[in-house]
Amino acid sequence: MIENGHLIVLGYGDVGKQIVEVLQDNDVRFVVVDMNEHVLESANFEYVIGNGADEDVLKEAGVESASTVIVTLNSDTDVIFATLITHGLNPESTILARANSVKSIDKIYKAGADYVASLSIVAGQMLAKITATCMDSVCEDIDEDIMLYEGIEIEKHHVLKGSDLIGRTVADLDIRHTVGCTIIGIERDNEVVTDITPSMTIRDGDIVAVVGSKEQVSAFKEHYVK
Repeated sequence: MIENGHLIVLGYGDVGKQIVEVLQDNDVRFVVVDMNEHVLESANFEYVIGNGADEDVLKEAGVESASTVIVTLNSDTDVIFATLITHGLNPESTILARANSVKSIDKIYKAGADYVASLSIVAGQMLAKITATCMDSVCEDIDEDIMLYEGIEIEKHHVLKGSDLIGRTVADLDIRHTVGCTIIGIERDNEVVTDITPSMTIRDGDIVAVVGSKEQVSAFKEHYVK
């Protein structure tokens, strides 16, 4: 049964397989969508057979309640359609997409993707790093940041006593509209929460992972990190 707040990986090719390995290593809930039933016949995870650019298939995978959708389809046309449909059905989800051609990057962003990586090998490495950082329940370096291919970075911040974040809900903070960042994960009591709902309240001791451009992350730190 597909649960709310899960991740969806569209495409189980070379890039998709790298991402799935990271998700499994970090015990993250996810669903894979791929047209090739043969490559998934021995899979030990949940999957849906079908075209990731098809609305009915995406609904079957639970796109309307997914926290993050990672698009690694081989056709940029399919990537664009999958991104458009996902954004339309679930505008609050974070969409990470691979561009097979550099020329498609702008179109994929316009379709609604939050972050786009180009070149298949680089995309696999970068998207895997995003996933590992967001989901890793053992944060040895809470100030660690990762610079992504398109100038996007992830930073984790420890919420200390006296922080302006404490006691405020995600909706109240409205970080996406205030500084442009998005909260993509919260580590609390050695567990990582990726189903970030508007009603979730930030607590003392939380480790909050935000993603955005270098300028947006700087603005987040200026506004909220003391």
